[in-house]
Amino acid sequence: MSRKSGRIAALIEGCRGHDLDAHYLGYFECFNRQLFYEAHDVLEELWLADKQGPNYSFYKGLIQLAGGLVHLQNNRLRPAANVFKLARANFWKYSPVHERLDVAGLLAMIEKWLRELEFTHFSINPLASEKAPKLRLLG
Repeated sequence: MSRKSGRIAALIEGCRGHDLDAHYLGYFECFNRQLFYEAHDVLEELWLADKQGPNYSFYKGLIQLAGGLVHLQNNRLRPAANVFKLARANFWKYSPVHERLDVAGLLAMIEKWLRELEFTHFSINPLASEKAPKLRLLG
């Protein structure tokens, strides 16, 4: 097992034995703890395994969302906006609720952050002025 695989296994250990994949649940655990890079890594294994599946673009959008937030954490505002736009394009393909996630609400959050970034001409980091986002699964 590689170091990365071992780290991911440790991150998702508490997420096993539920009705949803542990990698999917682990993404939200990491994301909500502002471990956006780790959220990306955790979901990447599931995304790569679903290359021909119906959730490929959905998982890719979640990975991109986390990646955009990593850019904000590092105060790279333009790259964050670019990655948020990629995530938005992937989420548009899905219904308002998908895999128990409020995709419509997620799209609204992305739009709000993009407006803030563009309105300030990429001079103010919205992550610095607001609480970090949290994602909750429905039902």
